[in-house]
Amino acid sequence: MKTRVIMDASAMERAITRITYEILERNKGTEGVCLVGIFSRGAVLAKRISAKIQSLEHVTVPCGALDITPYRDDKKESDLPEKTKIDFDINGMRVVIVDDVICTGRTTRAAIDALITRGRPDCIQLAALVDRGHRELPIRPDYVGKNLPTSGEETVRVKMTELDNADGVFLYAEEG
Repeated sequence: MKTRVIMDASAMERAITRITYEILERNKGTEGVCLVGIFSRGAVLAKRISAKIQSLEHVTVPCGALDITPYRDDKKESDLPEKTKIDFDINGMRVVIVDDVICTGRTTRAAIDALITRGRPDCIQLAALVDRGHRELPIRPDYVGKNLPTSGEETVRVKMTELDNADGVFLYAEEG
């Protein structure tokens, strides 16, 4: 298996900073904005964006984590308890769904379904650290750290210090 570094830790940090500024600009600040990260790396990214907003704006935006497992269309039902932690009301909020990698759009569709069961946001936006393309659904991220066209045989893996003891985005491809 051939591995290529797509983003090192500093490139990831710059991308997260850029996404944060774009969220603040598009929403004209933090009023009515909340972040919801998709388990597990999207939840970590949402926390990092929230911390960046706190350092820039001196405001804490609500930040939650969303388990989409029960809403997926490609997995069997799980007996595991749902891990969603959204301890704020999303009604009337501008919810930014945060994920590490977007590809087909099916994970995002499941996240939207999961959010809608919890309330009626004013709008839903999407932030992704990496956009691979390969859409199967008409879903497009509003904020992207890096566009990375890939083949179907390639795999993108995001590593985060909080979960993997290192930051980086890596592309794995079969040698041959």
